[in-house]
Amino acid sequence: MDKKQLFSQLPSVDQILNNDNIITLLEEYPRVIVLESIRESIDVQRKKILSLDDKDIKDFYINEDKMIHEIKDSTKAKYSLSLRKVINGTGVVIHTNLGRSLISDKIKDEVWGIASRYSNLEYDLNLGERGSRYSHLENIIKRITNAEDVLVVNNNAAAVLLVLSTLCKDKEAIVSRGELVEVGGSFRIPSVMEQSGAKLVEVGSTNKTYIKDYEEAINENTSALLKVHTSNYRILGFTHSVEINELSDLGKKYNIPVVEDLGSGLFIDLSKYGFSYEPTVMDSLKGGADIVTFSGDKILGGPQAGIIVGKKEYIQKMKKNQLTRALRVDKFTMAALEATFRMYLDEDMAIKNIPTIKMLTYNIEELESKANALYNCIKSKNLEIDINIEDGYSQVGGGSMPLEKISTKLVSIVPNNISVAAFERKLRLCDNHIIGRVYDNKYILDVRTIFEDEFDIIADTIKGILY
Repeated sequence: MDKKQLFSQLPSVDQILNNDNIITLLEEYPRVIVLESIRESIDVQRKKILSLDDKDIKDFYINEDKMIHEIKDSTKAKYSLSLRKVINGTGVVIHTNLGRSLISDKIKDEVWGIASRYSNLEYDLNLGERGSRYSHLENIIKRITNAEDVLVVNNNAAAVLLVLSTLCKDKEAIVSRGELVEVGGSFRIPSVMEQSGAKLVEVGSTNKTYIKDYEEAINENTSALLKVHTSNYRILGFTHSVEINELSDLGKKYNIPVVEDLGSGLFIDLSKYGFSYEPTVMDSLKGGADIVTFSGDKILGGPQAGIIVGKKEYIQKMKKNQLTRALRVDKFTMAALEATFRMYLDEDMAIKNIPTIKMLTYNIEELESKANALYNCIKSKNLEIDINIEDGYSQVGGGSMPLEKISTKLVSIVPNNISVAAFERKLRLCDNHIIGRVYDNKYILDVRTIFEDEFDIIADTIKGILY
């Protein structure tokens, strides 16, 4: 047999299309995707034939069943969403790369019901006429924060941009040098301020800023005093910063609005659960901030959003800013955010039902119980691995509480027959996309960020890649 004869044995596109398995495949996937996979499979076989040496030709044969299997896998992969569900075994609760905060299972039916059907997004059911999309969030957020008014945009950087564009365009905003943060992805507060049209006036030094530094910089062109909470880093040692109540008193003295960018939207004092104190949104408003901005998808535990709360006179101006339409949120975000905020009416309900808060407030006994359950689940598969339960530390993530070391329980695995690196790669690339850590030449799963219903999936997947 020669190459010409092998080429003649290659199945045609039409021949493969008539295969019963492919006919079934066409009922589920678009024809264009199936055809693309078929042609690629035939081309792979053609290239294999071309690369054969004369001595290998006699042992080569075209396995059509294998081709059909590969075509099915290829079609499924091509049609799959690029954005996929993963299992987070890293112990980073608000993992920016893995989607940040998780929406609570308790609200999914309500949110999907609104997202998949018509809704009163901009319709006042009581009056039977056009309404405002922002009204759906105003009552619940005002009730929890006691703020005069509320505005929601698509993320916190947008919130800061809108606030400064409204209050400070072509004017000056004073901020401490120690608070000129980079918020991620190379987006920096000075750049956001520049984009808003505000002129940045830096005062103090990197490690020390006093109230007199702000006061000495005030002039007739000053339109805001800005405080940025440094939630994603800490300056330690010889430091001093101005508290929000001091800044508020100064703002009142000169009739200048005080704006605080909190970054994360904290609504529960987590110091009760062993964390260092972080200001809540309510603390900032009680401290005298006229405007407070924060994220919806960090410690708040909701969808991506930028939330602005504070004095009505300023927020009403923001609602009229042309940027507001460009930065507005959709019905899915609004439904998820309202349902998440509703849980904060009861702190115990929030801790129990909001995944981010629940994961952050696990006690060590609960984590030990989870670790034992995962360990036993994997151990029951009788795999050739070295598996142990160890102590370790989780992280808050999302640029929040960078110095916090949260005690946790880890399940460590060392496979006997493949390297730890290969093991990690197989788990990451499998259908369930299990994301763990490699540390000290061991594969580590932190149970803090793993759901109980994922334990069997992890154990079955590990068994599948090892055998």
